[in-house]
Amino acid sequence: MTRYAKSGELSIAYEVYGDGPIDLVFVPGFVTHLDVNMDVPNIRGVIARMSTFARGLTFDKRGTGLSDRTAGLPTLAERMDDIRAVMDAAGFKRAAIVGMSEGGAAAALFAATYPERVSALVLWVAALPSPVHERSEERQAAVDFMDSYIGEHWGDGTSMRFLIGAGAPFEPSVDELFSRYERNAATPGAAQAVLRRQLAVDGRPIAAAITVPTLLVAHRDDVITPIAAARETAASIVGARLEETDSPGHWSWDITERADLDLIEEFLTGSRPARPVDRVLGTVLFTDIVGSTDLVFRLGDDRWQKLLDEHDDLVRREMRYFHGRELNTTGDGFIAQFDGPARAVQCAQAIVRGAKALELDIRAGLHAGECALTGTHLAGASTLHIGARVAGLAGGGEVLVTRPVRDLVMGSDISFEPRGEHQLKGVPEPVEIFSVAPA
Repeated sequence: MTRYAKSGELSIAYEVYGDGPIDLVFVPGFVTHLDVNMDVPNIRGVIARMSTFARGLTFDKRGTGLSDRTAGLPTLAERMDDIRAVMDAAGFKRAAIVGMSEGGAAAALFAATYPERVSALVLWVAALPSPVHERSEERQAAVDFMDSYIGEHWGDGTSMRFLIGAGAPFEPSVDELFSRYERNAATPGAAQAVLRRQLAVDGRPIAAAITVPTLLVAHRDDVITPIAAARETAASIVGARLEETDSPGHWSWDITERADLDLIEEFLTGSRPARPVDRVLGTVLFTDIVGSTDLVFRLGDDRWQKLLDEHDDLVRREMRYFHGRELNTTGDGFIAQFDGPARAVQCAQAIVRGAKALELDIRAGLHAGECALTGTHLAGASTLHIGARVAGLAGGGEVLVTRPVRDLVMGSDISFEPRGEHQLKGVPEPVEIFSVAPA
């Protein structure tokens, strides 16, 4: 839930998440929006991961997101005061401070100014270099380009794709997500101001004053925070530890699978989490377009591809809304996993309804069963096999589920009609099937 802390005359939006044994303040990079954050897989993944080992706090910096807008360029000291304000409001007396990218300077200044309130400092793809006028001509050229690009393109999503979307799929739904993120997080002028503030800071006096345990996690191929700047910063902080990884870009779309968070958790808690194979109960959803082959020949390649793109956007939008996780695509269908069977059924219904507006017939099948979960990878041959077979039984516009799904959502407002037992190919025992009544 979003709350507000007073920092001087301004209101700073913040959220607390998780209930781990340590307190952690995540100072975000560049610009953010607390609500839209949770729609972006890599941001949502980081917050979910941190909540497993900490009571976490994050916030929208002044001038961005849900926090008050500002006139002019906020000083670094004012942004440091915002960290103190949200900590006080949330009751965090002492915490680990994780400063990501542009948030690293404010996090470091807070650690240097209030060491009694900081148990440890992590600078994640962040550095405290000398001022921009002392950097190379190539660096200055890159800065000038980014400043100009934001001024011309802010709101179309390409700036955030460059900053936090390394490896993100080039799909209309992802483009729309980045565009919405930019529009909600800041105005073009505010985004440019944040960029200029980052590059104007002389971090050397701050680095020299840091006395708390410090970890830097840097990417060797990062063009936003060059590895040379991270090495320079690490050498300037007494006792600092630098970890270099081969993670792609500045911030990756699949960030929850990277080594970065393992290193951070190990530094803050003293132990790196094991990655055992967990057995979990998952609900899988299979969808596909009925009669797609006939449509290809009837519409022609170009019209069919346009229609297929609209279908894919629809499915991904509904999966995002119902908190589903895309596992794979099958040409004209999708495979997704949900941790809530009711949301899985509702997602299937929404996809079927939305497809009718595109003059498409979608069929869907769902099954709930045991799956193996290793990190973020889901595997469960029998569960996936049954889900696929159930979808194959459905007609156009129909959602079929197995008895485990029906039983798990009993008591909800979802209605089912029995379709009898079916002997599915490759499945030893008959499977009881139900159709979902239209919502």
